[in-house]
Amino acid sequence: MKESEAKSPDTQDRLLQAAGEVFAQHGFRAATVREISGRAKANVAAVNYHFGDKGALYAAVLKYALTSVIKKYPPDLDITSGASPEERLHAFIRSLLYRILDEGRPAWHGKLMAREIAEPTGALDELVEEAIKPLYEYLTIIVKELMGGAAEKETVRLCAMSIIGQCLYYHHARPVILRLYQLKLGRQEVEGLASHITHFSMGAIKELSKRVSSKTCGEILTDPLTG
Repeated sequence: MKESEAKSPDTQDRLLQAAGEVFAQHGFRAATVREISGRAKANVAAVNYHFGDKGALYAAVLKYALTSVIKKYPPDLDITSGASPEERLHAFIRSLLYRILDEGRPAWHGKLMAREIAEPTGALDELVEEAIKPLYEYLTIIVKELMGGAAEKETVRLCAMSIIGQCLYYHHARPVILRLYQLKLGRQEVEGLASHITHFSMGAIKELSKRVSSKTCGEILTDPLTG
């Protein structure tokens, strides 16, 4: 392969796609640069040229997978700048469900992310800091607005985690759900789930807000139902 071909943007994209497939199939440690280069139809040296080494390539692939799906399903999906906190919460939940249940992505996206969470590498720190943390902070802002200024930071955190947990359940338990209910979780089902999780979460947030407003700070900290 000519040097100009190894340096082309097209080669870099092919390496990302091929690396995603190989890393998802074998994991970071077992994957080899030689196999990745072979699938990408690129020179082995192209990995070093574009990414530096296998570790840097792996980090780039993880970031590419997550940012691609966030670009497709942003947290403010289909809402206007003047949307209410409840509308923003619904949009966040819809986008998260679409990101984790989307079957239109390359098949390796979800598998690779699941592998990284189950067997974390050093790349996870950067991924969380640059891509996941901003999404989480965006959600906590919405929850805090819904709960009002009196909400404790820990209560907001627990509510945000509960919302995320409801969504992630449908990803992790998908094979069981399919067998229990023959539910394929297509677009129509995702829209229904997004509405349900939003209404369910709003009910909990409103109830917690009532408890917070009716208790002293000391009571809130010792009540297992409020924080």
